Amino acid sequence: MPETEQPRSEAWKTALTVLQEVTRPAIPEGAHVMTVQVEYPPGDPGAPPHRHPGPAFGYVLEGEMRFELEGGPERIVRAGETFWEPGGDVIHYQDGNSRTDTRLRFLVTMLCVPGQPMLVLVDDDELKQRAHLRAPRPS
Repeated sequence: MPETEQPRSEAWKTALTVLQEVTRPAIPEGAHVMTVQVEYPPGDPGAPPHRHPGPAFGYVLEGEMRFELEGGPERIVRAGETFWEPGGDVIHYQDGNSRTDTRLRFLVTMLCVPGQPMLVLVDDDELKQRAHLRAPRPS
């Protein structure tokens, strides 16, 4: 090997760790992709119930998120863990900070529908109409 060439690293062979895999979600026609960082202070409840027009894939950078999608139980997603939602008609009930002593920071990559907002709040009337689709609340 000539003196100026560096030996090739083999690190790439073990550098990849799969954090999340999903069956192909519905991708809106003409979708564009947006990646955002969200940061909530300690104890913040996060966004009100909402939905996204397309699928969203997230990764918690710091803290712990209280996460709840329509039809699924509330759960805690910790730093280094992933989450996703299919978008469309599914209500995203919670994305708040479950900790009162530290901030929550997470990244979300969304497949957005051109001309539509990336997040649409769900009104109280619809929440009441769809209450039967929400998983039982923790005691």
